[in-house]
Amino acid sequence: MKDNEKLPTLFILNKPFKKIKMKNLILITLMTIALHSASMAQTSIIAHRGSWKQSNNPQNSIASFKEAISQKVYGSEFDVHLTKDNILVLNHDHDFNGLDVEKSTYQELLAKKLPNGESIPTAEEFIKEGLKQKHTKMVFELKTSRISKERTLEAVKQSIELVKKLKAEKMVEYIAFDWDACLKFRELDKKAKVFYLTGDKTPAEIKTAKLTGPDYHFTIFKKNPTWIKECKDLKLKTNVWTVNSEEDMKFFIHEKVDYITTDETELLTKVLNK
Repeated sequence: MKDNEKLPTLFILNKPFKKIKMKNLILITLMTIALHSASMAQTSIIAHRGSWKQSNNPQNSIASFKEAISQKVYGSEFDVHLTKDNILVLNHDHDFNGLDVEKSTYQELLAKKLPNGESIPTAEEFIKEGLKQKHTKMVFELKTSRISKERTLEAVKQSIELVKKLKAEKMVEYIAFDWDACLKFRELDKKAKVFYLTGDKTPAEIKTAKLTGPDYHFTIFKKNPTWIKECKDLKLKTNVWTVNSEEDMKFFIHEKVDYITTDETELLTKVLNK
């Protein structure tokens, strides 16, 4: 088609355009599709401590992580403590089968087993497993030390060093209840995705701290109904936990949160696909 050949009047974005060159028409079409896709972006699933509830795998185990990966969810959350001898290990509570994780060496923890026979996983083992695939992110929750603030910040430092050593930066996102830990994550890795968990900071405060967004319990967002919109206006990401009922899932999907963390990955998948 020649540049001076007549084209019929077209209506694009509700305005008539005449004599549009083909390359411009293609460009406008692609932009329209991109805008439409962005507006239809779907809430993503994060498996809480892996996918364990239906499979009966132990929480924070390699088995529950593999199950989450098999479901192709956006991410799998896991909890990390620093042992007495400075090994990062996975466990939700401060106690592991009667042993205080922070006050025990890694070798001492190996004397106990998870219900499926696994040893307590190290963060290094876990991340290496995650790097075998590219679709499920690892959502690294750093647990707050009960010994000292310095111990928490040391755990942040070692976590960043581990992720960089394994070249896993693009596959790992960080979450923490300790505000100073979040700030330290940001200081040590300017590009990392870092979310704050406690729920006592406004979207504006999170933006000022240059964090990625809030990752709050669902009751916090319900008590502060404007916060999700404020986050969107500030270009912050939103994550909500731990959402296990279909009613709450539908509520937060309607609110267009970016991520829902759940123990019920299979149910949330069905709700999203309806």
